[in-house]
Amino acid sequence: MSVGTSVPLPAYTIDPAFMARKAEELGFESIWYAEHPVVPVHSASPFPATGGPIPETYSHFTEPYIALARASGVTSTIRLCTGITLVPERNPLLLAKEIAALDLWSGGRFEFGVGTGWLREETEIMGGDFDHRWTQTREAIEVMKELWTKDEAEYHGRYFDFPLVRCYPKPVQKPHPPVLLGGMARNVLRRVVAHADGWLPNRVTPADVEDGRARLDALAGEAGRDPASLTISVYGQDPNRELIQSFLDAGANRVVVRPEFCSNEEDMGRELERIAEAVIR
Repeated sequence: MSVGTSVPLPAYTIDPAFMARKAEELGFESIWYAEHPVVPVHSASPFPATGGPIPETYSHFTEPYIALARASGVTSTIRLCTGITLVPERNPLLLAKEIAALDLWSGGRFEFGVGTGWLREETEIMGGDFDHRWTQTREAIEVMKELWTKDEAEYHGRYFDFPLVRCYPKPVQKPHPPVLLGGMARNVLRRVVAHADGWLPNRVTPADVEDGRARLDALAGEAGRDPASLTISVYGQDPNRELIQSFLDAGANRVVVRPEFCSNEEDMGRELERIAEAVIR
């Protein structure tokens, strides 16, 4: 089975080097770090999972690129992924360089999970345009692709506007690391076909994935893209073998499971061993 692991919250109690090395040894295909750089104490935005207040534990993310860089130095095969990067909260010129450097030094193992965020107050604190965050994200992805694929790049858009620049290093993966769009927005599959290389849904059922695979294939065909080139990575699932197989049978390429939180490496090692025994071996 093509199974990845996410990192539970708090996401900074376990050294990413330990987490990634152990996951690779056990046969996990990928490791995923998420982000929320700041979470406002007072917010009118309902928490997506419950519709209520934001849980205090939701503040305890780590910095995903530093974590993945540390993970890359002690591994050789496991894919290094963000699930997700909040693109409206980042400068795409800096992010393009960070991603290219990570892809270079990891030997081409990075996958760029992209999201636009649900937490208005956080997006606005970080300088993003929440009401037009997909437009801003589209421009940011276009900026990064220009920087990754051209010796000299320029861009003139609504949110980003700069003359010819040089940006090195370039990613190992060509033309660039896979771009995976997260979420269940109404137009997400059209956006995947237009701007990305895969879909990264959360809180979905196998039936949702089967329907999404069919629609993604049809949209790809209409756009002249090879449907097989567009992947589906189902994120944040229980480590249940039958459930994972159901997602794969429905058209997913990989499933990312959720370990339980562990406060130390010994316990986390046992948790990853338990999951691997249940769904990989």
